[in-house]
Formats: sequence, C-alpha cells, structure tokens
Amino acid sequence: MVGALDHKLLRDLWRMKGQAIAIGLVIGMGVALQVMMSGLVATLGDTRQAYYDRFRMAEVYAPVTRAPSHLTDRLAQIPGVAAAEGRVSGDALIDIPGQALPMQARAVSLPDIGTPRLNAVHLTDGRMINAARGDEILLLDTFARANGLGPGDQITATMNGARHSFRITGLALGPEFVYVTSPGELMADDARYGVIWMSSSALSAAYDMKGAFNEALISLTRNAREAAVIAAADRILAPYGGRGAYGLDDHMSNRFLNDEITQLKTLSRAIPPIFLGVSAFLLYIVISRMIQAEREEIGLMKAFGYSDGEVVWHYLKFVIVIAAGGALVGCLLGILLARLQANMYLDFFKFPFLLFRQDPVSFVIGVSVSVLTASAGGLIVLRRVFALTPATAMRPPAPADYSRAGRYAPWLARILDQPSRMVLRRLTRHPMRMAGATVGIACGMALNGAMLTLFQGFDRTIDLSFSVMDRSDLTLVFTHAVSQDSISDLRRLRGVTRVEPARIVPVVLRNGVYDYRGALSGLDPDAHLVRAMNADLTQVSLPDSGIVLSTTLADLLQVRPGDLLEIDVREGRQPLLSLPVVALSETLLGATAHMDRHALNRALGEPLRVSGAFLAVDPAQADAVYAALRGMPTVAGVSRSDDSEQALQDMMNEGAGATRFVMAAIAFVIAFGVVYNAARIAHAERERDLSSLRVIGFSRGEAAFVLLGELGAVVLAALPLGVVLGHVVAMLMSWGFSNENYQIPAVFSPSSHGAAALVVVSAALLSGWLVKRDIDRADLVSALKTRE
Repeated sequence: MVGALDHKLLRDLWRMKGQAIAIGLVIGMGVALQVMMSGLVATLGDTRQAYYDRFRMAEVYAPVTRAPSHLTDRLAQIPGVAAAEGRVSGDALIDIPGQALPMQARAVSLPDIGTPRLNAVHLTDGRMINAARGDEILLLDTFARANGLGPGDQITATMNGARHSFRITGLALGPEFVYVTSPGELMADDARYGVIWMSSSALSAAYDMKGAFNEALISLTRNAREAAVIAAADRILAPYGGRGAYGLDDHMSNRFLNDEITQLKTLSRAIPPIFLGVSAFLLYIVISRMIQAEREEIGLMKAFGYSDGEVVWHYLKFVIVIAAGGALVGCLLGILLARLQANMYLDFFKFPFLLFRQDPVSFVIGVSVSVLTASAGGLIVLRRVFALTPATAMRPPAPADYSRAGRYAPWLARILDQPSRMVLRRLTRHPMRMAGATVGIACGMALNGAMLTLFQGFDRTIDLSFSVMDRSDLTLVFTHAVSQDSISDLRRLRGVTRVEPARIVPVVLRNGVYDYRGALSGLDPDAHLVRAMNADLTQVSLPDSGIVLSTTLADLLQVRPGDLLEIDVREGRQPLLSLPVVALSETLLGATAHMDRHALNRALGEPLRVSGAFLAVDPAQADAVYAALRGMPTVAGVSRSDDSEQALQDMMNEGAGATRFVMAAIAFVIAFGVVYNAARIAHAERERDLSSLRVIGFSRGEAAFVLLGELGAVVLAALPLGVVLGHVVAMLMSWGFSNENYQIPAVFSPSSHGAAALVVVSAALLSGWLVKRDIDRADLVSALKTRE
C-alpha cells in the first residue's frame, strides 16, 4: 500500500518531471563516461591476455646476426625458460601494381613441419602454406585488404637484394603484430607496411640462413626472472652477433598496446571525475534549494506526527530516484558507448576477436558518487529545517535582513525601470545563491571549452609535427649504414631539391634503474628539414658532443641537462657509450634523442656513415624521384610525409583519442542541463512572486523579464569564470591524452572558449524560452495558493 508521503513523492516527481529528467541526464552523462572508460580498459586488457595466451606469445626476443640452429637447445636449458625457438626474419619490399613506391614488409619464417611453438598465426582467409612449395606465403590480413590482395594473387618482393615472385595462399594475423609500423616510424598504416610469413627453408635460402637463425623467441615459466633469462641469453648469443635480448615490455607492438591501455587508465581516473564532479555539484544545488523551498511543508508533516527520520527518508527517496535513475541510464549508455568504441579497436589493433567486459567497480563508483553527493546536499539543508519546531517551520521564514546587502548606485534607480531594478535587487540580496548558479554554469561551459581546446591541441600536434619539426617530403632508410657518397647520389636526382643525411642507430638508454629502448638520431647541426626544437619553436643547436633528449624521454629516464647517460648501442660493434645530456627539446611525436651526426659517428668509430636521409622533392617531378628510388638497391624503405601525417590523424581518431568525440557530446549535454536547471530552479523559487506581479498589473513580458533577466546576468557572470576553469580543465585533459607516442599541447584557445560561450548562451536562450512558455501558461490562482 502506498503511503501519504509516497503519494507526495510521486506528485513532486511529476510536477518537476522536466527538471528531474534534466538532472538525471546530467548525472547519466558523467556516469556513462566513467563506465565507458573502465569498460574499454577491461576489454583491451582481457583481449590482449587471451590473444597472447591462445597463440603462445613469446616473452623474450633475442635478435642475433647469425646463430646455429642447435643453440636453441642451450637457450631452452636456461633456468626459467619454458620454451625456446629460433626463426629467420628480415626486411622486404613488396611491389604493388599501381603504387609509385614499393611497400615495406617484415618477412618471418614458419616451421617446415607443424605449427610454431611460439607466436603462432591466426588464419583469417585461405589456407596455410605448403613448405614444399617455396613460393607460397601468408600475408598480413589488414595489409592485404588495404591493397586489394587476397588468396591466389601473385606479388613480387625484394629480399636481401634479390627479387622473388610469391603466391598468396592465405591471410593471417599474429599476436606480435597487433600494432604494425615500419622501422623508425610511430604511426601504423595498413596500406604501407605488411608482414609476410613463409616456410623456414624458403626464407633461410633468401637470407643465407640455412641451418641458422637470426632471432630467438623465448617463453618463461611462471616464477622466472626475466632479467636473469635475458642476461643468460645474451651471454649465449654474444659470440654470434647477439644484438641484445629484450622483454615483452620493449616489444614495439606490445609497447604501443600497453601505452594505449595505460592511457585509457589515466583518462578513466582523470576525466570522468571532472564530469561526475560537475554533475554532483549541480544535483547538490538543486536538492538543497528545493528542500529549502519546501520548509513549510516539512513543518506541516512534522505537525501531523511524522518523525524526523520519516521526513528525511522521504526526501532521500526523492534524491535517490533522480540520482539512481540518471545513473542507471548512464550505466546503460556507458555500456553501449564502450561496445561501439571497443569494436573500433578490432580494426585499430589487429585482434582476431574481442572479449568485451565491464568493470563492476565503475558502476558502483558512478551510482554511489551521484547518490551520496545528492544525499549529503539534502541532509545539510534538512538539518537546518529540523532544528525548528513544527509551528515555526510552518510559518513563512522571517523576512531577510538586507540592511547589509550590496546596494547599487542611486543613479541606476533613476535610469532603470521597475523590472530591471527588481532583477538588480535580487542579485545584490542573494549573492551566495547567485554565485552557486554562476559556478554551476561556468563548470558546464568549462567542459565544453576544454573539449574544444583539446580538439585544437590534437590539430596542433599534427600541424607542428609535419610543418615545423619535420618539413621533409620523403624519409629514406638504407639497408645498412652506407658511405656518405650515397647522399651525393641522392642530390643528383632530378626533382630532389634538398637532401639531409641522418645516422640512426638502435640503442638502449640507461640512467640507473631507468632505461628506454629506442633510437638515437644523428642529424647535421644546420639541419633544415628535420630539427630538434625548443618549446618556443626555435631550433636547438646540436653541440659537437653530448646528447639532446626530448622532455618526454628525459622524464622517462629521470635525467636533466648535465647528467650522464649510458648508451648501449645495439648495432655494429655495439659499443657502450657514456654521454652527457646537454639540452632538452620539445617533441610532439615519440620520445626522441638527437646528437650531432659527426659526433655520433666518431663515438661509434664509423666516420662518414649514414643510415637514412630526409628529402625535399619538387611535387611536379615526384613520380620521377619515386622511380629512381625504386632502382636503388641500398634503399630499404621510403615513406612519404603526407602518408605519415594521414596515419597519425587516423591513429588519433581511432584509438583512445576517439573518446574525445564522445566526451564532447557529453559535455554539451551537461552544459545544457546545467543552464536549464538553473532556469528551472529560479522559476520554482519565484513562481508565486511572478504570479503576484501579474495580478498587480505587470504584463507577461515584464514578469518573465524579472526572471530571465536574472538568468541572463548569471550567465554573463559565468562566462569569464568558465574561460578560466576551461583552461584548467583543458590542461588536465591534455595531460590525460598525452602519452609516450604523442603529446597534446594545452594551448589557450580564444576561439574554443568563444564557441563554448556560444553553447552556454544558446542553452540559456532555449532554456529561457521554455521557462517563459511556462510563465505565460501559469494558472495565477493556483500559483498564489499555499501548496499543502
């Protein structure tokens, strides 16, 4: 049986249905973001683990120049090793009909008999290769589909300087190729870099590796010490040109996937609380002011014998219905958004399947924060009302003492009409109430301004990276470190307007317990195309000794200018260098390390050597340049800056960066909900006053102006505060979206905050129109009656 207080609860909910729905939507948006972000973290983590387990992903990788096959038995005997397997791998160039440049690829061997013990492949189309036929290959699924290739097609590939013709028997995916990039690049492009799997005998013949391997794969037992296994593997492979084993954390594909999950975790901790905080603050204002307005009804309920606990529970149920209802909608919306976003990861990361899972903790956090905050706001106000006796509470509150309230200048009273003076008087007599509404609207604007600023930050990263820091048209990678004479050959090519040599070597940078596996780039001091830049976008001068680190890498290694850095070179004679950090640079892509090319060659003991080059090309003669580069045997790969820029744009729009679009939509809904609720609250508080004005002769427009003028003043006061808060929130969001692979600058954007102000003003106009419509429709007699 429904009691009297429950009947009142239902009537109150129906009477405030518009406002309750708006509050619920604001709460739901904050909860939806929390649920979505947590769901993506859980889904990616579970999918990665299941994929690695099912296809036996190796945990240690040991590249070597050439080692006899029997060494895998010694590797398998290392304490902590569960399985060891050798294979052949190498770089290849694939000729695609209609493409001006050959596509780079990685060639990987498969056992002639049986399946790989480690790093198995997942066949998506066609059939597996027949080891007896050396021309059969598997091709990476996403690369093949991006280039219109499939089972039965023929391709031509260059391996170890020789051209081979292959027939594609199937398309496949592999756990070590979840994220695939060409050497020296951060951005994946399905159309420009692929993977070839072929029989061990055929690939060994192509790379002169018969009876040998150049990469060892190792899996570990449950309690193995990875560092000890890596050290033992390095000792065994050192006589054969071992280039330093490394663990799964340093594997390029897994590192990027791990960075993506880490970034999502950071976003889930940093961003949803901002949205939930704004939602909770709004709900607190609404509930506290509603209870204060029902002071007389509370006194009447107490006079009829209802205990304080019963009355408290009545209002808490009102709060719980709105907050829990909004949170439930948010949970359902968050699950839907997480599923949609997770499906994007099937393409962004090359997963053959996806294990969708929601984190139950996110539901608990979202619902509990909403309900507890709203309940706390209600209890604070109820405590003041309960301190009164029923007789006192039932009487209207004593008129407020405005003797100390702010006053406006007498000359304003002479030039303002009566409705305007009423608006001004309301603002000066209730400064705290107006301040609460102003802060609420400013928070809604801040979310929109921060999201729009974040969009510009993403665009600025792309613009600066490919217009200021890297102004080249083509990037060349040679098969090995070659003589500087190769640069002269490039300069003589018709259509090449500028050539800048580079020496790039794989290294492990160490500072005590901190280390980073990456590359050290040697550039010319007067480089024009690719440069190390300061924060003010001036070029960093590369000294003739020492190393220049990006701030991102310096933070990872915990070093500052003047510190010594240990550099373990993983190429050639593999010297161990100790160089000072002489300066820091700013980069928006990757964690970079630069030094003078001549100084780097001196430290390596290999003068006048280059391993790559950056080219500026006349667009009118680009095809002729491409054709000339195809015929150079020392060129291992060519990448165009335009392709890299588009790949970066796609990466930012498909990975964790794509969540910014969802957050922008949520921020818009919250902004509208905040403004609409502010208008509704003001209308509920002054409904009787406005009806009284109508009775004494005010027109509908004049009565509405008294209310909407107050709303307009509050909105105008909120705009500058929203700009300040928006910049602070934008800095937090930029930090959350930045990671090792790309950094999003937090720039102050007047246009973004101006657009956010337009959103708030538009929401105020729409809310004002809706409220004015209710004012015009109001039943004056009913509004003037005391509600009981």
